[in-house]
Amino acid sequence: MLTAVLAWLVAFAVCVAAVLVGQSVRTAPRRRRRRPAARVGLFLSLSGPWLSVLAALGYGALTGAWVPAAAAASIAVTVVALTGLLLAPG
Repeated sequence: MLTAVLAWLVAFAVCVAAVLVGQSVRTAPRRRRRRPAARVGLFLSLSGPWLSVLAALGYGALTGAWVPAAAAASIAVTVVALTGLLLAPG
């Protein structure tokens, strides 16, 4: 039980860090309209980490495998945040 709680705390910490990094994409000054890929990147940078955690929570609730779901959440958050930053560089 303690392992699952600690794993989810780590997953949420990774998610918060990814969202804070994604905020740098949004706060970059823009004079021109963003390209479609940049808009997708902005969405992934801001909302993607939270959606990844919610999907992993759903997976953990359905299967009861909480620790693997937390590990998958951490990996998914990292991949989604990096993809968002590559599509919409600050």
